[in-house]
Amino acid sequence: MKRMAKLLKYFREHPQSVGETYVEHFGVATSFGFSLINAGLACLIHAVLPCLFTTYARSTIADLHGRMVTHRDRRNHDDARRLNSPAAR
Repeated sequence: MKRMAKLLKYFREHPQSVGETYVEHFGVATSFGFSLINAGLACLIHAVLPCLFTTYARSTIADLHGRMVTHRDRRNHDDARRLNSPAAR
């Protein structure tokens, strides 16, 4: 039983560290993964046909970076949104 509890602790530790449930983290990570796969495919096509996808990978990476930095910890993001809401003023 202790092994299972320890495994569950490790399983949940990272999502909790960024303020997400497992399901939320699964969705975000899956979204990032598919975006990166698409950017990688665009890079491979661009390697063969340089006139295509000239900015796709770069803009995808910039978008993902923005999403990651802006929403790094949903708890902090949600707290900031509440503090900046008109009701809080």
